[in-house]
Amino acid sequence: MKRILVTAALVGAMSARVMAVELPAEIAKRGSIKVALVPNYPPMEFRDPATNALSGFDIDLGEAIGRKLGVKIEWQETSFAEFMPSISTGRVDAILSGFTDYASRHEIASFVDYLRSGPQFFVQQSRKAEFKDAAALCGKKVGASRRTMFPAQIAAWSEKNCGTNPVQFVGTDGSADARTQLRQGRIDAAAQGNETLPYIMDLEPGTYATVGEPIAQQFTGIALPVKEKALQQTMLEAVDALIADGTYRTLLAKWKLTDNALEKATLNAGQ
Repeated sequence: MKRILVTAALVGAMSARVMAVELPAEIAKRGSIKVALVPNYPPMEFRDPATNALSGFDIDLGEAIGRKLGVKIEWQETSFAEFMPSISTGRVDAILSGFTDYASRHEIASFVDYLRSGPQFFVQQSRKAEFKDAAALCGKKVGASRRTMFPAQIAAWSEKNCGTNPVQFVGTDGSADARTQLRQGRIDAAAQGNETLPYIMDLEPGTYATVGEPIAQQFTGIALPVKEKALQQTMLEAVDALIADGTYRTLLAKWKLTDNALEKATLNAGQ
């Protein structure tokens, strides 16, 4: 039994070293990957209220990638506005922070996509009977973060489904602000990524009810410098390895993200 365990450990260590060789020389020499994040997007990344420690699916995934590659993950907190500048100037090697893969970002960053999601309408539970389907939102005030693609996606959905009675869109300062306005009755419904709603609804049981299905599909990815082809390929292989060995599914289940799973990592699948 000891011999089997030792052999397994050696194979694991050799696998990590083989993958680490493919990393850019500077990262391999440093022995770490500098990763930017903004820990305010549960369940993707946040600070545990009890311990103030970084927590969430992205944190667990990043640490698992680090172990797979045989390097440490250096988490670097920044602001959303600094994400792309931090990549383009080389201050960080990657962004792993619930960051959506949009084609408009591909000039600066390439994305290893590891999750699918989409904007989901929801209302106050007390008003659920008024909104039996998404069509009931036509003519109503719907709030969503103005910093996302949700405004454009809601407008496109409204044009397709509401005709002369369009949704009255209300831009908000993030998803938390949208939920606050919803609870206050200032808007009739809100929209946010369906990867976050199960977690939020668990935190505030009996407060919200979803309406319809997600109105669009988008991908969440690890953003990497566009010129770092080797790093992109290594990261893609690392995510696929975590999918293959079951780690990915385990983490999805832990954070109630099973419905958002990808069967295989993709590169720049965002539109």
